[in-house]
Amino acid sequence: MTGFGRAEGAAPGMSWVWEARSVNGRSLDLKIRVPHGYDVLEPVVREAAKTRFRRGSLQVGLTIKQDAAETGLNINDAFVRAAIAAAAPYLRDGLVAPPRWDGLLALRGAIVAEPMADIGDAARLEAVRTGIEPALDALAAARADEGAALQRMLGALLDTIAGAAGQARTLAVIQPDAIAERLRQKIAALAAEALDPQRLAAEAALLATKADVREELDRLDAHVAEARALIASPEPAGRRLEFLAQELNREANTLCSKSNDLALTRLGLDLKTAIDQFREQSANVE
Repeated sequence: MTGFGRAEGAAPGMSWVWEARSVNGRSLDLKIRVPHGYDVLEPVVREAAKTRFRRGSLQVGLTIKQDAAETGLNINDAFVRAAIAAAAPYLRDGLVAPPRWDGLLALRGAIVAEPMADIGDAARLEAVRTGIEPALDALAAARADEGAALQRMLGALLDTIAGAAGQARTLAVIQPDAIAERLRQKIAALAAEALDPQRLAAEAALLATKADVREELDRLDAHVAEARALIASPEPAGRRLEFLAQELNREANTLCSKSNDLALTRLGLDLKTAIDQFREQSANVE
């Protein structure tokens, strides 16, 4: 499921922003990015996320902005010296002009900001920590909104699946008679002599038994009922819905393979289309 959450605040000498975002994922994959010195907050973020989410690829980041009075600038001496040394051969061969000081300072990494004087200050750290849960709560709320929309979408797809299964059940009832009639017509076209009605009935019954799809339709109904219960439940159900989608597809495939009727085959294909859409959307559910 996708979503975004943000929380911000300030403490003496600095301000902070927590941002949490998620995209679809089969399991919970959490990536945390915090500035140097705030690594102690990573286990707190991880635990807070695990209590709220079961699936999804989550990225949680902390941005710290220090007040001007709290920030100093230092020249990265080793970096500048290395840059000058790297340019020495080009200078010796007259390929470039000697570097200017302002040009050296413009190199990325030549100037670094000093960390805050006391990055481990308990009050500052606690102020930043308080933003973790609001950011994750905002993300959870965004995912809940998406979940409500997915619930409606999945419910509509289950209605489509149940409707097609109901039509297939009606066709399955008349399928034995249709099989017998087709068998009678085929045999009559090949044989001029009279047919034994009992033998014809036995052959038709055998074919009808092989083409009986009532068990598949019963299982389809059971899977649809379980899926409805899962999407109505507040508990995480994404993996179970994906499993049910596989089972629904299995029954639809069997129905198509057993079908001896064009209309029933078309319904089976309609079922497979709706089930495939159901499977795709189930991958978005926590």
